[in-house]
Amino acid sequence: MFEKKQLSERDICTKYITPALESAGWDIATQIREEYQLTKGRVIVRGKLYTRARHKRADYVLFYKPNIPIAIIEAKDNTHSVGDGMQQALGYAEMLQVPFVFSSNGDGFLFHNKIATDGVIERELALHEFPSPQELWHWWSAHHGLDDEQTALVAQDYYSDGSGRAPRYYQLLAINKTVEAIARGQKRILLVMATGTGKTYTAFQIIWRLWKAKAKKRLLFLADRNILVDQTMTNDFKPFGPAMTKIQKRQVNKSYEIYLSLYQAVTGSEDEKNIYKQFSPNFFDLIVIDECHRGSAAADSAWREILEYFSSATQIGLTATPKETREVSNIDYFGEPIYTYSLKQGIDDGFLAPYKVVRIDLDKDITGWRPDKGMRDKYGNEIEDRIYNQKDFDKTLVLEKRTQLVAAKISEFLRQTNRFDKTIVFCENIDHAERMRQALVNENSDLAAQNSKYVMRITGDNEEGKAELDNFIFPESKYPVIVTTSKLMTTGVDAQTCKLIVLDQRIQSMTEFKQIIGRGTRINEDYGKYYFTIMDFKKATELFADPDFDGDPVQVYEPRGDESPVPPDIDENQPGDGVTAYPLPGEEHDHPVVAEPGPDEMGSGVRRYVVDSVEVKVAAERVQYFDADGKLITESLKDYTRKALAKEFESLDDFLRCWSSAEKKQAIIEELAEQGVFFDALADEIGRKSGREFDPFDLICHVAWDRPPLTRRERAEQVKKRDYFSKYGQQAHRVLEALLEKYADEGVTQIEEPRILTIAPFTDFGTPMEIIQVFGGPDQYRQALHELEEALYAG
Repeated sequence: MFEKKQLSERDICTKYITPALESAGWDIATQIREEYQLTKGRVIVRGKLYTRARHKRADYVLFYKPNIPIAIIEAKDNTHSVGDGMQQALGYAEMLQVPFVFSSNGDGFLFHNKIATDGVIERELALHEFPSPQELWHWWSAHHGLDDEQTALVAQDYYSDGSGRAPRYYQLLAINKTVEAIARGQKRILLVMATGTGKTYTAFQIIWRLWKAKAKKRLLFLADRNILVDQTMTNDFKPFGPAMTKIQKRQVNKSYEIYLSLYQAVTGSEDEKNIYKQFSPNFFDLIVIDECHRGSAAADSAWREILEYFSSATQIGLTATPKETREVSNIDYFGEPIYTYSLKQGIDDGFLAPYKVVRIDLDKDITGWRPDKGMRDKYGNEIEDRIYNQKDFDKTLVLEKRTQLVAAKISEFLRQTNRFDKTIVFCENIDHAERMRQALVNENSDLAAQNSKYVMRITGDNEEGKAELDNFIFPESKYPVIVTTSKLMTTGVDAQTCKLIVLDQRIQSMTEFKQIIGRGTRINEDYGKYYFTIMDFKKATELFADPDFDGDPVQVYEPRGDESPVPPDIDENQPGDGVTAYPLPGEEHDHPVVAEPGPDEMGSGVRRYVVDSVEVKVAAERVQYFDADGKLITESLKDYTRKALAKEFESLDDFLRCWSSAEKKQAIIEELAEQGVFFDALADEIGRKSGREFDPFDLICHVAWDRPPLTRRERAEQVKKRDYFSKYGQQAHRVLEALLEKYADEGVTQIEEPRILTIAPFTDFGTPMEIIQVFGGPDQYRQALHELEEALYAG
């Protein structure tokens, strides 16, 4: 008979909690999810290296139906009290916004009922008293005042393709809250979800559930970019199949149920172009507006016309950026968001990529430039005598050497990182994008000669460029690598592998800034995309200091002069004091210029002065780091690591005890990595013998307690000198000697991996089981390995 207090937490779940749930009527296949992963763990960036913080995972999430969560259970082993897991469970319950929370140690349950009607929020239950799915659902429905018809809609099935793909926790919340709001009769709904968090997939599940429940029969999905409509039809909305159509060529066919359209395709300046009026005002009973910040905020916009014409329909607005500063807020139209998932939350949860910022200020941008009296540009036009500054460059005045310098800095960055990292360069206008393309081709003449699509301009006026947009988006397509653009790629382009975003455009609208940042926030693990870099030439990233911005960078770097544009891994000398906001000359709150200035706007008949003789240089400095919590690090990596270690270990002896007693050293290394300690970066900073030959043990002792470090090879040689192997038989001796060699070459974490025995030279000694039997069995093998580690770290 086993002793209950000796059982692991997993055993408690298997032997006590799961059977209690099944006895209460919970279906293990459809209603019980164990070790349910809520987040992926924030990506922590240090230099060119990254790791993930620990993800959040609930022991149990209970679902009334698939994707409709209703309860959380946190399990502990039997050495804990029944309620020890409650505070942890309440944190998870808050994330999933479920009302029923349980904690258990296998003896019973502590039940926390957020919607209790008798005033008793927490009570203990015996194992056999766990409530059934019907009981919890009935309590929940009664609390929300839903009748049978409303409850049936709220419980409508999700679409499943059989692959097991499930929405993320925040998508579940957005979908379920929207369906619940519609069940209650709410007509205007606003969902705010950061770019890259799956707004279209969320919209699809909402529409699917309402359509399948027959609560909504004819639906219109509106977007403002053709590519957004096409992407939606071929990807997320594909299951609608023959019930779906795209409104195009101003043709209306009223036999479909799901309609997708560009708003430009159904509106126009003349009445006959407003083809949406060919539908009766009550034809659609649901309209979903993607990127609704772009049009519906303005009361006289084409979007508003459509929405007001179909005013009897339920209308859902989707946006990453809920309001503008100078325009009317779209909250005026839709009301407050029923759910918000911000860029900061997405980065913290590990679903979105964090980013570093390289700020490069150019001398003429800071000081301005004034022509000599009577000076003419390269085309012979006399240049108006005044001071030109950043807001003029590439609009009313072109400094060709400025464009060449920007292209050179972009190319230098890529040469020092990866010249095939997908890159978007945002320019002021189409002319600027074309000049930037030419400059980048010249800077990368070797690769451009191999493939003319290495650099391409993708702007609204250029069919060849637009034809390559899909190839830029698809991770599998190598070309194009660098694209220059002005406005076309600010929204909706799902460029998952984009690793560098260059801002050579004055952006002073928070909405546009967030949309541009969103081009890089998608993570693609298959292609090694965990973070991205923003290279800022026009101080656009000063918007980080705006209180409306909700996702700070992990690092801000301002190279000076001829310094490399790639951020260094550490900065010993320049303590930061937060993101510095430099005042821009005039137009502090103006929106970016979209149209190119015409002759009348310049007052001289010259569209744009072009000057090729003025030198432009780089001027700027400062590096800043942000830690795992997004807080500013103001010291060197060594000092920061020393403080992080001081929080974990009281003294050197405390660390040595912890290291020695750890069954696997990898557990300690991973724990410290989650605190932002990057052993490879530390090794590079220490520098000796390339640094990478040091064991994490030596790096820790050296950085935190100034102990001279030994390389792994030196530690291995010390063990050999002690005649350590003499107590073992010949075969065991050979195995341990091989393990010692592997340690010297690759480190302690490698020899702790069981699969080490499946590679050379261990395959020469027999199968893994035969090798383990040489020591007398698995326990004896683990003991021998532990003793080898003790010998390595002795003294």
